[in-house]
Amino acid sequence: MKQIATRFYEGLIFLGSLIQSPLLLVCRLYWGALFIAAGFAKLQDVTPFAEYLDSIHFVYPTVQAYLAGLTEFLGGFCLMVGFASRLVAIPLATVMITAYSTAHVEAVKVFFSDPSQVVAQAPFNFLLVTLLVLAFGPGIFSVDYFLKRRYFNK
Repeated sequence: MKQIATRFYEGLIFLGSLIQSPLLLVCRLYWGALFIAAGFAKLQDVTPFAEYLDSIHFVYPTVQAYLAGLTEFLGGFCLMVGFASRLVAIPLATVMITAYSTAHVEAVKVFFSDPSQVVAQAPFNFLLVTLLVLAFGPGIFSVDYFLKRRYFNK
């Protein structure tokens, strides 16, 4: 019985490893495209976002608005193609954490009493995907994987 359970579990691990890269690819493509769209929208008309940042007392709100928009736009592109994925996940996660700590702070305040409020906020999925890419990398369907095999596996 122990041998059957062990083989079954090893089979699950094998199947999980087979779907890891395709799953990371789907996440990167979908959420990368959403990051690009969000960043482009901010850059296309930065004034409302800068005014919002000013209303919550950000220093240099226009500069911060451009930085957030550029981070989302360029970071989303890098995420989609899988270039510098782990590196770009850091500023993307920082932007999402900043969004939580400013625009969505009320949901964070009730995290322990009502965690569904945190999950329901817009930055949650963006943050989750960036943390997944930071932890697991972009997978084999990426520029990073090609560069790693070409230049770093020696």
